[in-house]
Amino acid sequence: MGTPGALLIFGLGYSGAAVARAALGAGFTVTGTSRTPDRIHAPHGVSVADFAQAAPTIAAATHLLSTVAPDAAGDPVLARYGKEIAAAASIKWLGYLSTTGVYGNRDGAWVDEDTLPAPSADRSARRLAAEEEWRVAAGARPLDIMRVAGIYGPGRSALDDVRAGRARRVIKPGHAFGRIHRDDIAHAVLAAMRIPPSGTRVLNLNDDEPAESADVIEEAARLLGADAPPSVPFAQAVAGMSEMGRSFWQENRRVSSAKTRAALGLDWLYPSYREGLRAILREESGQGGA
Repeated sequence: MGTPGALLIFGLGYSGAAVARAALGAGFTVTGTSRTPDRIHAPHGVSVADFAQAAPTIAAATHLLSTVAPDAAGDPVLARYGKEIAAAASIKWLGYLSTTGVYGNRDGAWVDEDTLPAPSADRSARRLAAEEEWRVAAGARPLDIMRVAGIYGPGRSALDDVRAGRARRVIKPGHAFGRIHRDDIAHAVLAAMRIPPSGTRVLNLNDDEPAESADVIEEAARLLGADAPPSVPFAQAVAGMSEMGRSFWQENRRVSSAKTRAALGLDWLYPSYREGLRAILREESGQGGA
């Protein structure tokens, strides 16, 4: 029996590497691109191609995922390889990791996969423009636009902030952030490749419980047996935030992924930050994740 296909991942960063590991486990051959291939530590079994010389891997791919963020000029993958991707007859599925930021500020209201985007931040507007570039590039081929919430996982979570002493319980009642565990991104990508859409499909990769930042920090401290950091009112904390940090706090929305889970026939491995943080601790202790 042959492999499920050949997956090409543009961008072997935090999320891309997780997808690569999961795809290898599912039997795919996997190649990832990097602009510095000699300095990247790819998962064992993943081939690495120089971004500047990726044309042959595009021609050989059956599945293609881009995790690369757009810049002021647009999507860098399509700017360099748009013609090659359009001409690659073997590609039967395309995926693009976007952001739930395209929904903009909703003052705490819920949005879902059918909600019209209304980005307020420049970086989110660029993501929405890149989504449209990928729609055009895909043509009639299956394309999944995956709008990803705040990514966390081993080495990148509230646990690390508490340990490092940089965690703050910023209090802004009613202000919720959406999150997704790194491994649930991989979980969703594999499911999407198994059940491709007939055209373009929007998927929300967001766990089931948008939560206030202070609640997540408090849970991380509890799991570590540490005292929760003192609370800081948002009006006081905002003065010391970076411009990007302030922009995140200016937006407040609750993102539903119910239609995504139904379309892909899956449940999240970590439906809230509680399960996700516990899984990180298990992984750190050598007991595995889920």
